[in-house]
Amino acid sequence: MKRAPIFQTLRTIIGRGLRQSEVDRLDNALDCVGGNQDACASPPAGSHPDQRVGPAGIAMIKRFEGCARVRSDGMIEAYPDPGTGGAPWTIGWGATGHGLDAPIGPGTLWTQQQCDDRLERDLVRYASDVTRALDGVPTTQSQFDALVSFHYNTGAIARATLTRRHKAGDYAAAQSEFSRWNRAGGRVMRGLSRRRAAEAKLYAGG
Repeated sequence: MKRAPIFQTLRTIIGRGLRQSEVDRLDNALDCVGGNQDACASPPAGSHPDQRVGPAGIAMIKRFEGCARVRSDGMIEAYPDPGTGGAPWTIGWGATGHGLDAPIGPGTLWTQQQCDDRLERDLVRYASDVTRALDGVPTTQSQFDALVSFHYNTGAIARATLTRRHKAGDYAAAQSEFSRWNRAGGRVMRGLSRRRAAEAKLYAGG
């Protein structure tokens, strides 16, 4: 079976390239379809099923991201970063970057349903990022939820010392790392300080 067209079609559908772990899992699934029973029995070596963010993590992200700037007509508009007064512009539940058909910026308008749909897609993507960064290290649901919230806000799960501390099993040190990520535009932000404290508490199981 020629697999390149399948992978290319999937890249087109999801709008991005495939990660190596995703390629491995697809190869495994195609091997299974092709009659390799060993491939059907277990995931490929080195792969880890993506863990999903739980209700506590979703509630925390919604709490701190909010779905602000609701206009009188019910549409939701983008707003500038509070630290820079400009980029990155945000809309809905913390969505940044590319929007529905153009980059998110001044004048971007979404419906509530569009905001909710984007959050659902983003949560899958960020949870996948966290799963990959943890590389199979045992992680409780509350720890995972806190790390997804952290990554959703910072995008730093792959490079943060917090992640290394967690993977080493030094959970107390990992918990203390959250508070370091409380700046935007070079300034300490009270909102970020509150969020990091809440994430640290959730990470600890609270």
